[in-house]
Amino acid sequence: MAAQLGREPRGCVDVAWRCPCGKPAVTTTAPRLPGGTPFPTTYYLTCPRAASLIGTLEASGLMAEMSRRLEDDEELAAAYRAAHESYLADREALGHVEEIDGISAGGMPSRVKCLHVLAAHSLAKGPGVNPLGDEVVELLGEFWSQPCGAEAAQ
Repeated sequence: MAAQLGREPRGCVDVAWRCPCGKPAVTTTAPRLPGGTPFPTTYYLTCPRAASLIGTLEASGLMAEMSRRLEDDEELAAAYRAAHESYLADREALGHVEEIDGISAGGMPSRVKCLHVLAAHSLAKGPGVNPLGDEVVELLGEFWSQPCGAEAAQ
């Protein structure tokens, strides 16, 4: 993970999802980092290939489009709120941190502000938990089939 991130991982509790290539791709992170900082991002994407592709999706305007859909689609909005509650429950199981109580990540439950977090949530929990995260993962396709980082330069 340090090689993927370019730094030592902080607060890593577990690997939440491994890429089919065998490398960690999503970590479960403690809700309070070792230095004491509250950290709401329970599921953290470490795969540089996926992160790069998601950056391209973010630049395309996908977050704004998804946020508009949440305003117009009650069923999608309800499923996204349920994803928020799932995220909160998973983090609370790791420990209670008052400063971030009720705050999930990625803009949940009412908007979309980080596709990386939504994809990490979907990869960690599997399909059907976070509808917008599932869409991002689907758009990524088999991102692991292409080399990334130092492997791409070889």
